[in-house]
Amino acid sequence: MAQVLEFKLPDLGEGLTEAEIVRWLVEVGDVVTVDQPVVEVETAKAMVEVPCPYGGVVTARFGAEGTELPVGAPLLTVAVGEPAEGRPAGGADASAARAEGPRTEGSRTGGSGNVLVGYGTSEAPARRRRVRPQPPAPAAANGARRTARAVQEPPAADGRTATGTAPEGPVPVISPLVRRLARQNGLDLRELTGSGPDGLILRADVEYALRAAAAQGRTDRTDRTAGEPQRQAARTRTSPAAETDRITRIPLKGIRGAVADKLSRSRAEIPDATCWVDADATELMRTRAAVNASGGPKISVLALLARICTAALARFPELNSSVDTEAREIVRYADVHLGFAAQTDRGLVVPVVRDAHARDAESLTAEFARLTEAARAGTLTPADLTGGTFTLNNYGVFGVDGSTPIVNHPEAAMLGVGRIVPKPWVHEGELAVRQVVQLSLTFDHRVCDGGTAGGFLRYVADCVEQPAVLLRTL
Repeated sequence: MAQVLEFKLPDLGEGLTEAEIVRWLVEVGDVVTVDQPVVEVETAKAMVEVPCPYGGVVTARFGAEGTELPVGAPLLTVAVGEPAEGRPAGGADASAARAEGPRTEGSRTGGSGNVLVGYGTSEAPARRRRVRPQPPAPAAANGARRTARAVQEPPAADGRTATGTAPEGPVPVISPLVRRLARQNGLDLRELTGSGPDGLILRADVEYALRAAAAQGRTDRTDRTAGEPQRQAARTRTSPAAETDRITRIPLKGIRGAVADKLSRSRAEIPDATCWVDADATELMRTRAAVNASGGPKISVLALLARICTAALARFPELNSSVDTEAREIVRYADVHLGFAAQTDRGLVVPVVRDAHARDAESLTAEFARLTEAARAGTLTPADLTGGTFTLNNYGVFGVDGSTPIVNHPEAAMLGVGRIVPKPWVHEGELAVRQVVQLSLTFDHRVCDGGTAGGFLRYVADCVEQPAVLLRTL
């Protein structure tokens, strides 16, 4: 009688918890053999074909192409145990058939040669070789045993291990790497109790056992020497009162507390990366001087850099976005609400210029001035401090050349600008003194790759070096 077995998605590598079905390689009703690839999946590391450890008829598939399944979820079911044509189904005849030689590739006695978590690599029990008694494990491993080993009985007459000994077949582990780690350290996996599903042994179980063994080996020596460090510490420790007098505790509250919370969240959630480039800002400074000499409101350097940013974001919209972690989606914004870092007596704030992409240099200069004055006076409203999609950080005002900014959560990128100072520079094939600035871009690596970030920063640098490039977008 046929037996329906369920094949679950195995762990395809260390740390991988899910995989996406790319393409089914079998249909319901197809006959599959042991180790035949049945589905192509994509993990966070690679595209792989998953072999089935059973031979038989596919009775069901779970998940359409494009579906993401967690490790351990059912992939398909296979009906096994039906006799092949002209071959006995069981009993003494089946034993005779085994004596004649191995069955066909699709028979249920064929063992899987692939290492799949929870499925092992062995033959069926009738063909399994007797497990030889293991030599005594090293002292380190003996100290790590978390469960008592069952008493081993003599082998049965048919060559198989007698019932009541350690379970037949290899012990299920989360990864072949875990099995190798145990073998290299002389640790018998049969003496561990796995903390994973259905007793699956995890890497943490093996590492815990090895640490416990090492700790036991150090116990006697530790007992002999433990008192000396304590006595030494007692001689050198100052009194609690003296320590308290030399420590000042400042509560994290108000703006300082809000900044701390936001920066900590950014570091915890955003996998950021930074790239930077030096640029010759001589032409940008000359252009600003020429514009301001023509009359009208003065244009600030920050406004020109903001105008360059909005033009760059139009070319690289991936950086004008955020990540919705709950929905696992990238949220891209059509409008640019540009934040800029402003240092005040109360701390660092980031006012937001609404619709910066629709403003010219004069409008940007006026809005920067208004928001900066409000920040210094402490009159910024919540609307002035929220809703940004990209941040411009001009830390050059502090007299520094470069920095690796922390992304302003939940935004995806921040452009940092250092001070503009005279430096030796090769210009038109000759060494000259030019006005040089360092630009840095910190970005969320989830929204784009380095090519996009590098393209954005290179475009910004080109506009700084040749402001006429902006004429294409005006």
